[in-house]
Amino acid sequence: MMSDKQQANIQGIYEVCIGVTEPISAIQYWQQFGYRIGDTGKLNAEKSDKLYNVNSALSSIRLYHQNSDHGLIRLMIWEKADNEGLGISSMKVKGNRWATTLTNDSLNILNHAELAEAAGETIKYTNPRWEVIYNKERKSRPFISETVGVREMMLLQPLTRQVLFQRFGYNLPNYGNINENSFFKTSQFTHMGIIVQDDSKEILNFYESALGLLRVRDDVETSYESSLAGREIFDLEPGEKFIVTSFDEPRSSLTDLFAARSGRLYIIRFPESIKLKAEFEKARPGCLGMCLYTYRVSSINHYFEIIKSTSANNITAVEKNEFGENSFSFTAPDGYFWTITS
Repeated sequence: MMSDKQQANIQGIYEVCIGVTEPISAIQYWQQFGYRIGDTGKLNAEKSDKLYNVNSALSSIRLYHQNSDHGLIRLMIWEKADNEGLGISSMKVKGNRWATTLTNDSLNILNHAELAEAAGETIKYTNPRWEVIYNKERKSRPFISETVGVREMMLLQPLTRQVLFQRFGYNLPNYGNINENSFFKTSQFTHMGIIVQDDSKEILNFYESALGLLRVRDDVETSYESSLAGREIFDLEPGEKFIVTSFDEPRSSLTDLFAARSGRLYIIRFPESIKLKAEFEKARPGCLGMCLYTYRVSSINHYFEIIKSTSANNITAVEKNEFGENSFSFTAPDGYFWTITS
């Protein structure tokens, strides 16, 4: 295990990387969610191949959200994209990636989703469903007691895979900072998700022992019968379930809910008895849509040595990324491609 000093090197998930064919429409879209243009950079095909295993020239734009140090966006414009990415395909596949955002206006987002569908645009979404996240056993009296929970919805488009939630009856001060001036009144990405299958849970240990993340929630079960939101978002069939394990940056807390920090990694683990399709080749650098998550660390050489000692593969050398930052990439034991930057 890493020491406390070593653990402090890593922050919450830094960026969600999105492959696009041109940046203008993507920038306009994400501005409505409170993001703004920041750094820009380029790599030629040779350097891109070394860091991302993609033989294509690359231009990237980093989008910031207020003063957040995590949950940012990197738009990756490939000269030659490998494929169209995940698009609006099912969320119930290995290789899936999605990013979740806190909002104060889920109904407005739903309005636009319905208008887009009516206009014939390629879109898939669910209605904002009521979900109790914490203290599920708490009893409340309708129209008498305060409601404590969230409304949660999915929004899939060709280049974006989003889940959005709106809180009612509680607040977590360090878990999402809403830009009230944004059109959809949304925060930076608060948590990002991946799907795995491993009944032994062994592959989860990589994120705790190698990356030094804090396992804050474990074995939280969602079933077809228990959650309408979970059923619709993840295409659950009767009798099916998944189990959630969450990993936070070390500054978060195992015991104090109100000290929780966003930048969380949600790992949704389906039982091996369920047959899931693997789509890793549609959700890695070079693909369009959400194709990569990054972590930022203060000691990249330390993490490089740690990752080399694990069962991760396809580990690159430490190279300069398109923003001139020291970075390296690898494939985690669960099949997901990651980039670490400093």
